[in-house]
Amino acid sequence: MDPYPSDVPRSANEDAIEAKAFIDLYQAARQRLPGEEQFDCISIHGGCAISLPRAPAIGLNRILGVGVPEDLDEAYAWMSNKAGNRFLQINMDAASDELRHWIEAKGLRAYGPGWAKLRRDASAGSLPPSGDVKTRKVRRDEAELFGAMMCAGFGFPENLAALWSSIVRRDGWSCFFALDGEIPVGTGAMFASGSFAWLGGGTTVPSFRNRGAQKALIHARLQEGAVQGVSNIVVETEAPSPEKVNISNANLAKMGFVHCYNRSNFIL
Repeated sequence: MDPYPSDVPRSANEDAIEAKAFIDLYQAARQRLPGEEQFDCISIHGGCAISLPRAPAIGLNRILGVGVPEDLDEAYAWMSNKAGNRFLQINMDAASDELRHWIEAKGLRAYGPGWAKLRRDASAGSLPPSGDVKTRKVRRDEAELFGAMMCAGFGFPENLAALWSSIVRRDGWSCFFALDGEIPVGTGAMFASGSFAWLGGGTTVPSFRNRGAQKALIHARLQEGAVQGVSNIVVETEAPSPEKVNISNANLAKMGFVHCYNRSNFIL
């Protein structure tokens, strides 16, 4: 049985806002990272290709939101000249036969469990309780701390902290700390454009995990989205499976997010 509701519409908008967030992240950080990091990104008809070879995350080394073979040819050629691991993310349930043939012709193979895309109405009136953990926005003078915490949480090299500190107080972005008293113990970010917002950057220091920090950060960003007047908020997690507990996915479901579709990861 399909565990997800069959009446949830699929839309390129969910990928488009995510791609726009990463394009803006690139624009914010490209001058702050040294040239040897080879940070690069291109926009392709509502999607993007992004490369930061020393970042271990798929999210910074992938083709996203590109589903037409001629656009994929452009993205694939661009990505082929980049170092490090490189990936293509595709919603295969919505893929055309032409797109499937393109993937087969390139000899691409699926990698890992894929990602689940979730969406929630941004209405603040239907928000569940936030829990006991307090949150607040990151101040401009805390940008370096925010960046360092993000790197630590995602296992990035410390000298990539400027990647994340660059979005603090930047137009379109809202950055939050979860607090233990007055001490930051978790991070979360939101990028908003038009009627959509995207959530990312959710990390918690190891000693404070499983104590409600991420639930509080999700709540804070949902409230912020409602204040900014967006209609839909989207986010991704690893695709859930019966074999592996997915705490992030469960937390988001409790906060009212519903499954839209899964994206397969193909290694290039």
